[in-house]
Amino acid sequence: MSVKKILLLVGDFVEDYEAMVPFQMLLMAGHEVHSVCPGKKAGETVATAVHDFEGHQTYSEKPGHNFMITTTFDDIKAADYDALVIPGGRAPEYLRLDPAVIACVRHFADADKPIAAICHGPQLLTAADVVKGKSCSAYPAVRPDIEGSGGTWCEPNETFSSACVDGKLVTAPAWPAHPEWMRKFLEVLGTTIEP
Repeated sequence: MSVKKILLLVGDFVEDYEAMVPFQMLLMAGHEVHSVCPGKKAGETVATAVHDFEGHQTYSEKPGHNFMITTTFDDIKAADYDALVIPGGRAPEYLRLDPAVIACVRHFADADKPIAAICHGPQLLTAADVVKGKSCSAYPAVRPDIEGSGGTWCEPNETFSSACVDGKLVTAPAWPAHPEWMRKFLEVLGTTIEP
């Protein structure tokens, strides 16, 4: 297996599971993963939020953990990375206002590098104008963004455990999709895990 260098883009109130679980899974698979947040340096943390599905009209939100930033955003060069992971939560909503974040996301799309985005993460893809002509899943509230940006909505299954692959773009609706989302992302990365 060839080790990939993967960038995980987070911000305050990123969804807890959607940051921590992929970070750990990709490390477990043998990849090098750098977590970054605009305006924060290596060693600092972001606050996370836990989103749950408890029968309300939308998800509930509770305080999560502090998630460690391993690399200073201002020091990275997107060209040095093989792939990008964009967790959901509330972070993508405000990160999409940062021109440096948008330029970073565009680099991965323009270079046809693997991108994994989940839940509200595709808000960064739509803001970077990289979903046109692509099939994309996300939390259902992001569907208008995807379709308004020229993407095709990939309907999640009823348990939100499905993932959608279009070329090197792997998207999913929420953290219940982690097994399928990460399995498909590892396939796109060319990673094989022997039983």
